Amino acid sequence: MSLIDSFKLVLAPPHPEARPFLLASGATTLVTRFLGKKLSCPLLRHAGTASGLFFGFCLYFFRDPERTTPARSDVAVAPADGRVVSVEKIAPPAELGMGTAPVWRIATFLSVLDVHINRMPAAGTVTRIAYHPGQFLNASLDKASELNERNALSLTLPDGRMMAVVQIAGLIARRIVCSVSEGAKMEAGERFGLIRFGSRTDLYLPPGVEPLVSVGQTMVGGETVMARL
Repeated sequence: MSLIDSFKLVLAPPHPEARPFLLASGATTLVTRFLGKKLSCPLLRHAGTASGLFFGFCLYFFRDPERTTPARSDVAVAPADGRVVSVEKIAPPAELGMGTAPVWRIATFLSVLDVHINRMPAAGTVTRIAYHPGQFLNASLDKASELNERNALSLTLPDGRMMAVVQIAGLIARRIVCSVSEGAKMEAGERFGLIRFGSRTDLYLPPGVEPLVSVGQTMVGGETVMARL
């Protein structure tokens, strides 16, 4: 990644989900710093500094950069930025009704420093969305797929095959945002939600499709090719 690309990534405009956080922390920063100076109160000045830092963190965390998705219909791209922590065969989430036959699952862990926008891995129709309440374990743990709060989507490809994407809350994350509904026709790389703050995204490939990535690799949501369909 070039220096210019790095700046573009850091300075990307925030997702609309950031607005309440930015408004609250921005207002708190202005008020506490003004009162701290007016009243000569170090405690208020420190509070203003802390809220200002949180404002900057929110700008960074919610950044929503543009991505260039491969112009190919025969590949599945990464649904999120982050590091691959698991590649294994396992049955899709039961709540999606996709059967019990094991398929390849690629789990990507997103730290608080990663872009948290979720993107569609391929073009298709969202046929089912199932929310499942749960715990908030460290999302890098394998058992997070089963025990943590999650939101699962099944995607039917134009040829009728199915794949799934699961948004999983993590140790710090307390809100999963899904901006699409059942029946929505999506393009590869198109945004469909986000998870705040720190999370995991699992991709279940169609039967017979092999992954092209391995544990430890870094993914770029909407760009990195995970499999050939």
